[in-house]
Amino acid sequence: MKTLDRIPTGKIERASKLVKTGAKIGGNYAKYLGKKIINPDTTKDELNEDNATDIYDGLKSLKGSALKVAQMLSMEKNLLPNAYVEKFSLSQFSVPPLSAPLVRKTFKKYLDKYPEEVFDTFEKDSINAASIGQVHKATKDGKTLAVKIQYPGVAQSISSDLAIVKPIATRMFNLQGKDSEKYFKEVENKLIEETDYLLEVAQSIEITKACFGIPNIKFPQYYTDLSSERIITMDWMTGKHLSEFTNTNFSQETGDKLGQALWDFYMFQIHGLRKVHADPHPGNFLVNVENELIAIDFGCIKEVPDSFYIPYFELAKPENISNDKIFTDKLYELEILVATDKPNEIVFFKSLFHQLLSLFTSPFHNEEFDFGDEVFWSKIANLGENFASDKQIRKMNGNRGSKHFLYMNRTFFGLYNLLHDLKANIKVNNFKKYLD
Repeated sequence: MKTLDRIPTGKIERASKLVKTGAKIGGNYAKYLGKKIINPDTTKDELNEDNATDIYDGLKSLKGSALKVAQMLSMEKNLLPNAYVEKFSLSQFSVPPLSAPLVRKTFKKYLDKYPEEVFDTFEKDSINAASIGQVHKATKDGKTLAVKIQYPGVAQSISSDLAIVKPIATRMFNLQGKDSEKYFKEVENKLIEETDYLLEVAQSIEITKACFGIPNIKFPQYYTDLSSERIITMDWMTGKHLSEFTNTNFSQETGDKLGQALWDFYMFQIHGLRKVHADPHPGNFLVNVENELIAIDFGCIKEVPDSFYIPYFELAKPENISNDKIFTDKLYELEILVATDKPNEIVFFKSLFHQLLSLFTSPFHNEEFDFGDEVFWSKIANLGENFASDKQIRKMNGNRGSKHFLYMNRTFFGLYNLLHDLKANIKVNNFKKYLD
C-alpha cells in the first residue's frame, strides 16, 4: 500500500481537498443522469459505488475526524447503501499509513526520542493504519509490543473538520435550528478525548481491570512509561480482526461463546460502571486461536449519567412501552418530546419512537435472544427503508433526544451488528452475575 509522506493539516488545505471530492461527486451524478436518460431502468448502484470510492479516497489522505465520521457511518449497515458500508469500513483498520521517515519524525516529536532509542526493535512499516493513528510492532526486554502513533495535526484539525462536514450531516439527519449544536458539540468533545492518549491509557487500565473477571475476553497490558499524549504502548495481541473471523466457517458454539463474551462485556460496563466502550466496530476486536475475544482500543468511552440511564432502560421494559402515560413521560425525560411540540408533532413522534423502541429493545424482553434471527434483521431493514421514504419525517424537526443518545445508540447499533455477524444466541441477563 502506498504510504503518506505528509498529511494536510491547515484548514484551507483540508477544505480544498473536500471541495475537490465534492466536484467528483457532482460529476458522478451528471454521468448517472446521462445514463438514466438513455436507459430509464438504470439503477443507482454504479453511482453509489463511484461516490463511495471518491468520498473514501478524499478522506483517507486527510485522516483524523473526517475519516472517523466515515468509520462511524460504516457501522450503520441498515441506513446506507452497501457500497458506502463496504468502502467506509476500510477506515476501521486499513488506510494508507505514514511513511517510515514521517513515522520516525512524529515519534521523536511526541516522545522526545527516536524509536530505536526506546525499543530493542521497532518495525518501521505499520501493521494497521486507521483514522486517528497507526500501529507498529516493537520489542523491549523480551516483550512484544504494539505502539500506536497518532497522526500529526489530527488533534488540532477536529473543530475545522467538523465545521466542513456539518452541512452534510445537517442535511443527512434533517437537523434544524440551533438545538442541533448540542449533537455536534458531543461529537467534537468525544473526538478531542480520542486524541488524548494519556486519557485513553487511563481509561483502558480502569475498564480492563474492572472487566477482568468476564470469561472469554482478554485485554492487553498498557505501559504508561512508554506512552505519551500522542503515543500508546501496549502488549502485542495476536488474533484475527473480528470482521475477518466472521468470514470464516466458525461453529454455532463458537459464535455463541464470542457473542456472550461481547454482550457481557458491554452490559457490565453500562450497568456496572455507567460508562461504556462506545466504538464497537470490528477493527477494535480480535479473536485468538483459543476463540477468545480481545478488546484492543478504548479511545472512545461514553459516560452514562443517571438522568439518562434510568429512563433509557425503563423504556427497555415492554410493560412501560405499552403504558401510554409512562411511555410519554419517559419521552419527555429523554428530550424526544419537548414542551414546544405541537399536538401533531407529539402524535407523530410518539408513534415513530414506539415502533423504534418496540423493535430495538426486543433483545431485552426475553431470557435469551438470537441475533442471527433474520426475521429480526429484516424488520430493522424494513423500518429503515420506511423511514427513509417517509416524506413527513423530512418536514419534522430532526432535533430529537438527549445528546447522550448519539453514542449510546451508536454503541447498541454497533454491538447488535457484531452479534449478528457472529450469529450469536446469547443469555440476556448472564452479565448480572459479574456485577457483584
